[in-house]
Amino acid sequence: MDRPGPVAALRSALTRHADTWLADSPSWCVALSGGPDSLALTAVAATVRPTTALIVDHALQPGSAEVAEAARRQAVEVGCVAARVLAVRVGAAGGPEAAARTARYAALDSARATAPVLLAHTLDDQAETVLLGLGRGSGPRSLAGMRAADPPWHRPLLGLRRRDTRATCAELGLTAWDDPHNTDRRFTRVRLRTEVLPLLEDVLGGGVAEALARTAAALREDTEALDAMARSELDEAAAAHGLAVGAIADLPAALRLRVVRGWLLTGGATDLTDGQIRAVDALVTGWRGQGGVAVGCDRPRTRLFAQRRGGFLVLRTEPV
Repeated sequence: MDRPGPVAALRSALTRHADTWLADSPSWCVALSGGPDSLALTAVAATVRPTTALIVDHALQPGSAEVAEAARRQAVEVGCVAARVLAVRVGAAGGPEAAARTARYAALDSARATAPVLLAHTLDDQAETVLLGLGRGSGPRSLAGMRAADPPWHRPLLGLRRRDTRATCAELGLTAWDDPHNTDRRFTRVRLRTEVLPLLEDVLGGGVAEALARTAAALREDTEALDAMARSELDEAAAAHGLAVGAIADLPAALRLRVVRGWLLTGGATDLTDGQIRAVDALVTGWRGQGGVAVGCDRPRTRLFAQRRGGFLVLRTEPV
């Protein structure tokens, strides 16, 4: 049997995802940059359900407004029922990539109303994400990569390669925008994409991106199972005045650390690092009267401290 063409393959991937995760959504939004991945997804999505294209203008490059307007016009031409340009201001926290991502997701979330948002991440993006997590020692949660469905965000193309989206654009006669940032070696992902992954493919004999994606899928299954167990343990151990140390002290470390993480997040912690979680865990497993552990807080101008009082972990806030 002949292999389906790129448009048919992309439509099949999108339809499978929609049948599994979005059966009750009569319409959706697509995050469109104008690049080949998002343009291919937008064009095919518009043939499946009513589609609104959301184009984020980060204003980080000369001519970004013109690029965004061109993408808006293309969205209308391929059949989107609406297309909006979202102008954002990118901050500096976490570096340029992280700051742009934060601004982008906030704008998309605000603009989507109640509709889900399709994101055009591919298997190649997943492989890069796993490598980044591995290099940073971020632990299994990071190595598990991106979820196909993480409402309101949906990634129906995680099983396809970038070459498939480019081929889709070619088949449909669409001219995609090539972002100069995608070849700028100042960005870690660019060097992974253009240097590290090709070298690994050469040394290991090919199939590296697919293998990394399979690793992410396997770790995600394990992570989600442990997370479910941790939520149950947290429900048992949490009290109005804190987290009962005795209820979690004898749990296996993989489970106890997840309980601690969940408790911190429930209490308003943000941007948690593995080191912070382990330091709070040491208040349970290595208690020697040490002071509290400072973590990020979701409230402005506020610092959050986790500390032990008697048989409980407690959280206190302090103005910055």
